[in-house]
Amino acid sequence: MRSPDSVRSALESLIRSSGYKTRTYCSALAFLDADVLAETHCLISDIQMPGMSGVEMHEQLVAMGIPIPTIFITACPGAAPSVSAENPGLVACLPKPCDADRLLNCIETALLQRH
Repeated sequence: MRSPDSVRSALESLIRSSGYKTRTYCSALAFLDADVLAETHCLISDIQMPGMSGVEMHEQLVAMGIPIPTIFITACPGAAPSVSAENPGLVACLPKPCDADRLLNCIETALLQRH
């Protein structure tokens, strides 16, 4: 099983190699504390993280009026929320390991939602 750091690094490499600017954070709280919400056009998050889950982070952003288009990646598909009107900004929930082409297509969808 790959460590969270290695998964984060691999995703960052994939996304950068596709021409996107990216930043990574070790937790939901680190992201929320980074003061980058206004410039974040797409958020890719694991669902299960220490401290605050990806779902809780997404719900907090929506409650703050900042529904950043979000892609969840999870090893536990049963824990994934559904993409629906009740989940504004939720683009997709992808299983781990996720297919690179599918992830990049979801990023394109997220960026179209943001504009």
